[in-house]
Amino acid sequence: MSRYRKRLPQLDGRLFLADAGLETVLSFQQDFELPFFASFVLLRNARGREALRNYFEGFARMAQAHRAGLVLETPTWRANPDWGQKLGYKALALADANREAVALVAGVRAAYDSPATPIVVSGNLGPRGDGYRIEHRMSVAAAHDYHLAQIATFSGTEADMVAAFTMTYPDEAIGIVDAAAACEMPVAISFTLEVNGRLPSGDALSEAILRTDAETGSYAAYYMVNCLHPSHLAPALTGSGAWRERLHGLRANASRRSHAELDEATELDAGDPDALGEDYLALRQVLPRMNVVGGCCGTDERHVAAIAQRLGARPARAVPS
Repeated sequence: MSRYRKRLPQLDGRLFLADAGLETVLSFQQDFELPFFASFVLLRNARGREALRNYFEGFARMAQAHRAGLVLETPTWRANPDWGQKLGYKALALADANREAVALVAGVRAAYDSPATPIVVSGNLGPRGDGYRIEHRMSVAAAHDYHLAQIATFSGTEADMVAAFTMTYPDEAIGIVDAAAACEMPVAISFTLEVNGRLPSGDALSEAILRTDAETGSYAAYYMVNCLHPSHLAPALTGSGAWRERLHGLRANASRRSHAELDEATELDAGDPDALGEDYLALRQVLPRMNVVGGCCGTDERHVAAIAQRLGARPARAVPS
């Protein structure tokens, strides 16, 4: 059963770490073949499961060392119907893979969870499309229907919440929130931004958050941004507004490159972990509730450790009950 579904502990303001760039670690550093950037395929065999478990356990130990909480995302960013079909998964096999992913992460939680290090298990959702570009826009209703099966699968597991990452336009995010509400699952939405600080759809981050809240009764537990360098977020924060209070999380890339440049890259750009940590510290000054922090493409334990060191003594503000 879920431990934290009724009240997510990261809403209380203390520092919660997240993991890093799972797929880039596995493919660039550990030489795993990840077709279509799908890490859930590693659940098929013992070697892959061991690699995933070792990866997540590294962050659990880090959270213990920093006496921080931890949000662990299941390796299911590509485990939705379209990508599953490309990978040879039929609906039942895909549902089984999502359940297996939760079980693996929940096993890490069982070994490391404590009052000092509460571990939240999050069922991870990815976009129907590419994640860097918009190839086909769904309506809100279509997005609800598309993502409902995966969310419903997570609702029957030990997952405490679901989180949709690399959202490129608001309609898909709104549909996901509606589907999560239908399943009574807490949900976080993480948008991605281009170098100009706007979503790939051209929407401002503020507009995307405000519209999603307006059309869903503010059901989302919180919002995040991911798969961008912190410098790409800066243009989105030039205006004021209460919407900033809804931003709790950042999972940034190590690289300053654009999505298009990263898509063409054949070598990993790991950037500077210490500089990334300083960037997070600077953003805390303008995002007072930012407390769920980890990495995305090109990052690993070094980057998240640098972030934890900078933010560990500076708790964010809690959300009122």
